[in-house]
Amino acid sequence: MTDRPAPTAARRPPRNRTALGPAPVATAPDTPSPVNTAFLETLVGYNARRAALAVIGTFMQRMAPFDLRVVDFSVLTLVAHNPGITSRQLCTALDILPPNLVGMVRQLEQRGLLEKREHPSDRRAQGLHLTEAGTALQQDTQAIVTSLESESVTHLSETERDTLIRLLRKVYQPAG
Repeated sequence: MTDRPAPTAARRPPRNRTALGPAPVATAPDTPSPVNTAFLETLVGYNARRAALAVIGTFMQRMAPFDLRVVDFSVLTLVAHNPGITSRQLCTALDILPPNLVGMVRQLEQRGLLEKREHPSDRRAQGLHLTEAGTALQQDTQAIVTSLESESVTHLSETERDTLIRLLRKVYQPAG
């Protein structure tokens, strides 16, 4: 056994409220206190992510009936605007690892949206092309995405939107 007495609240020194600032204001249990995000809001990554989440949330809702994710739409759009694009080119353009793209392409092929054809100048490569169904889906979804992009930034002027896109590109595209 030990001869030490158990600690008690009476042994703690009293808090000096003047040094610590005022006591916290009690709030109703169902009223959350505001969270200080001031530092995070100074970070480019935090703001870019929050903006992306705002737009992507709406995107996912609108694309759910088509069973398309952001990356699926991006692949279909690049193939639509670049018929014959290779998997390597897609990986570079979307910053996707080749093993990840293989599964996506296979899935889009199985859905009858995409097909591989011999590349005209490189026998080792295959060009990707949209099928008729893929072209129709891409055109429909591109119109929806164009609309939702406009809706997502209605509080920005056209000049502000263009500036935002230009600045974001400067962050992720190499200088040159």
